Amino acid sequence: MSTIQHRISLHMTNKQPQHSLDLLEYDKKHVWHPYTSMSSPLPAYLVESAEGVYLNLANGESVIDGMSSWWSVLHGYNHPKLNAALIEQSTKMSHVMFGGLTHSSAIELCKKLVQLSPKELDKVFLSDSGSVSVEVAIKMAFQYWHSKSFPNKTKLLTIRNGYHGDTFAAMSVCDPVTGMHQIFDKVLMKNIFAPAPTISFHEQWHENELDELKNLFKHHHHELAAFIIEPIVQGTGGMRFYHPAYLKACRTLCDQYNVLLIVDEIATGFGRTGKLFACEWSEISPDIMCLGKTLTGGYLTLAATLCTSEIAKTISHGEAGCFMHGPTYMGNALACAVANASIDLLFENNWQQQIAFIELILQKSLLPLKAQSRVKDVRVLGSIGAVECTQAVNIAVIQKRFVELGVWIRPFGTLIYIIPPLVINEAQIKHLVKAISTVLKEDNCFFK
Repeated sequence: MSTIQHRISLHMTNKQPQHSLDLLEYDKKHVWHPYTSMSSPLPAYLVESAEGVYLNLANGESVIDGMSSWWSVLHGYNHPKLNAALIEQSTKMSHVMFGGLTHSSAIELCKKLVQLSPKELDKVFLSDSGSVSVEVAIKMAFQYWHSKSFPNKTKLLTIRNGYHGDTFAAMSVCDPVTGMHQIFDKVLMKNIFAPAPTISFHEQWHENELDELKNLFKHHHHELAAFIIEPIVQGTGGMRFYHPAYLKACRTLCDQYNVLLIVDEIATGFGRTGKLFACEWSEISPDIMCLGKTLTGGYLTLAATLCTSEIAKTISHGEAGCFMHGPTYMGNALACAVANASIDLLFENNWQQQIAFIELILQKSLLPLKAQSRVKDVRVLGSIGAVECTQAVNIAVIQKRFVELGVWIRPFGTLIYIIPPLVINEAQIKHLVKAISTVLKEDNCFFK
């Protein structure tokens, strides 16, 4: 029996091979998945392979991935050019320590990032995950002020509904409630939170939006090392798209009160919002910028923290004489090689056109879901589409229904959102939207 015939047979009988069932049973008992219980884990679906926008499950089903594997898969799965870059690099070396050594893949990647990023960001520190890139940014800010003999600048200012990662410094600037880390409140360093922006991306701007933020800068600037924010899109905090004037004002306030500005572009970088970097919507340049997720097109974990020459020079002339951080897999050669190919592919494929196409289809097909009774709001920006519901989703039930409907969508809280790979076509987008429309009418997919 051919592989295709085998998959058709599995699809028709809806049965998985015993080996797959054994794997799933072991997974359920021993493998700890993110944000799930080990005593009563959420169901996990066994992926056999992936191609383009499809995840091929072991039971024979193929589902359209509306999540880009948590925003990371930019050009679809199993892309021949990214595969080739990975294989070519592996024939030379997979990894060498970055302390005292360097290699062309890392140098070329840093060159690309400096050329593409907002002006004045010309120093690149590579690391191995988005959360770590935030840790690096925060340490840069603290070490910068220590080197300038401002020992009291040891706090961070951020906004409510933010999310910056799961490591400790990153958790300390996540929203205490929506950031999922409230149980760690007693052990996290205490930072300062401003109200979340309330004026959305397309609404009229009013200066009174800044009243409380200005007040916090005024009263705390002497102890603030940096202000950190997700530019334009608050992701885990509810897929909120706020007004570009707000971020522009943040830049102005940081300059006025001598506070560094950190933008977390881990989720928004590389075109997702319609600009290469979301801070471009506000025409500002930060002092420090964090990148991750789509940096390698979803192939390998890699992140980068970019900063200005002023920050790098000040740290280098400080007490330590160097920046005190050094991940073992910093500058991993395989990851850097794939990242270079992914960035090249972004421009070869005309990413602006891809994003505009996805945005147009989402506007036509997703926005009308606002008329459904269970929907509070629908938002679209670039390749991001979000449906905010009036009730919280039952994740185990709704996930199973989405798989039955031929899609992979992972909601949270009251939010159902999609951010598909850039190679998705119109029919596939509409399939995702139809699945969302279907579950919105099913009571068992939501908690009362």
